[in-house]
Amino acid sequence: MIRLAIQKSGRLSEDSLALIRECGISFVSSSYKLKTEATNFPLEILFLRDDDIPGYVQDGVADLGIVGQNVLVEAGFPDLEVEKLGFSKCRLSLAILRSEGYDSVADLQGKNIATSYPQILGRYLAGEGVQANLHTISGSVEIAPSIGLADAICDIVSSGSTLLGNGLREVETVFRSEAVLIANQQLSAEKQELLEQLQFRMQSVRRARRNKYILLNAPSASLDAVKALLPGIKSPTVTPLAEEGWVSVQSVVNEDDFWHITGQLKAVGAEGILVLPIEKMIA
Repeated sequence: MIRLAIQKSGRLSEDSLALIRECGISFVSSSYKLKTEATNFPLEILFLRDDDIPGYVQDGVADLGIVGQNVLVEAGFPDLEVEKLGFSKCRLSLAILRSEGYDSVADLQGKNIATSYPQILGRYLAGEGVQANLHTISGSVEIAPSIGLADAICDIVSSGSTLLGNGLREVETVFRSEAVLIANQQLSAEKQELLEQLQFRMQSVRRARRNKYILLNAPSASLDAVKALLPGIKSPTVTPLAEEGWVSVQSVVNEDDFWHITGQLKAVGAEGILVLPIEKMIA
């Protein structure tokens, strides 16, 4: 049995549980339970405060964890990271009142800054040659400038709507973060094997999320041009159609490139283009 710690509530928790389920691992979760066991994989899931997860993994209370990079780095355990997971992306940013002027980070010299991330912010300011007074607070950081507690804040930003709602504007990005899988560095051989199995499943799910399966018909005379646009995993699958002079082409495209490639495919004569989701993608 290997123990995985995840945040007990919130968006990161929901995305983590969704990923585990997409890995084919079945379990029952409840807001009243602080741990649960998978029914078809030797995995126990612990539901903890996100700030506690890096320390629990470092100490071996949990073998693995899913946590934001911002929390991991602030806790001082960046070496525990084994896999970036591609979700819960956000940034740690400096923000000031919208009414205040701002030219560069040098404007914060000697100012009071409220934050929940004094370690990350302190290193950033030191790298910029700026000395400021950091006030560490947990929660409701955005209110600090409006009540006179600080001249600026440094906090996690996703859409920026919370800053706007509190009369603030973002002026500098200090750190970019996403969810990561972390692991204790002294795992037994058996638990290391379970970690590798879990990573293999996660990578297959993430690879499938980033790609789409594409099918199309094209004139045989345009096949070389179509193949150049659709390299696929190794190369596209090409099958002759019953209608002479036409072929069916099947391949995989990255979702970020799909619309651009589709226009180019149509330009070289492709027709009947179908796009399908991929459930799992094994490299």
